Amino acid sequence: MSDWNFSDPLWLYGLIAIPIAFTMMVVLRSKRMNHYGYSQIEGTGKYWVASLKNYTGILSWLAMGSLCIALARPQTTQVNQQPSQNLGIDMMLALDISTSMLAKDLKPNRLEALKEVATDYVIRRNMDRIGLVIYAGESYSPVPLTTDHSLLNEQIRSLQYDMLDGGTAIGMGLSTAANRLAESAAKSKIIILLTDGENNAGLVDPIQAGELCASLGIKVYTIGLGTNGIASMPVGIDPNTKEFVYRPVQVTIDEALLKRIAEMTNGQYFRATDRESLENIYGIIDSLEKSEIEGFQFYRYDEHYSIFVWMAIAFIAFELILNFVVLKSAF
Repeated sequence: MSDWNFSDPLWLYGLIAIPIAFTMMVVLRSKRMNHYGYSQIEGTGKYWVASLKNYTGILSWLAMGSLCIALARPQTTQVNQQPSQNLGIDMMLALDISTSMLAKDLKPNRLEALKEVATDYVIRRNMDRIGLVIYAGESYSPVPLTTDHSLLNEQIRSLQYDMLDGGTAIGMGLSTAANRLAESAAKSKIIILLTDGENNAGLVDPIQAGELCASLGIKVYTIGLGTNGIASMPVGIDPNTKEFVYRPVQVTIDEALLKRIAEMTNGQYFRATDRESLENIYGIIDSLEKSEIEGFQFYRYDEHYSIFVWMAIAFIAFELILNFVVLKSAF
């Protein structure tokens, strides 16, 4: 996060004193007894230039105001949080990116809705190490366990349906996530496995992958994504437009398999039928898996006083130019 603050805020009282001093000076000048007559120049073309003499003094006051702000030392503060090593929650997000994730029962489609919900979830888990596994007909882990959540979210936002071979290899996605957590010494280890279909590819049986998770003490939360009934699914590509052709298709999710994996690992199974329910599910998991550890906060301060010093110099320089070059007069 980034906050604007002042290291020495007492100097800001000068911003109150300056208008008071300016007002007093104007009042004192108006009460002077000695007045001098001079020729009227309203009719000349240079009248507007000469009239600037009455206002150039404002630049000095603006310069003093800028210096007061500079002396208060304006800063922006970047706060980075780092959890205590191996004491928090380590989790892997195992996300299905198969072509069926382009179905439009979630807006604009399942994959885009998932990416938005998952990145919001990662932001909330600022004290945990989180990694990413993606799977379709095969599995791949682009991000290991990390506290660099900005990097993780960049990877999630960049996910596309065609990054892996076609299919839905639930067992491979789950086993790859388990392997990432195998060496973890964290207090709690969890996997959030999301799919919108049935296991139809890969070399690893999903039940065996679930047993592996159970043996490693990994809790698995499973999510079945898709409406109950019919959804608009991509069924082919139009040869003319090169775009997907969508048709109503019966949604088929192996809920029995997902429930069994969750039960054998002491997790839970959820069904998300729309964007709102998907957000609620991630919210429930967030509340169930709370990190109760102490972490470290690192502060980085960026100083911005130089901007106001240069502004003060610019005001003074402008006043000098007006008085000595344009008006050709002393103060």
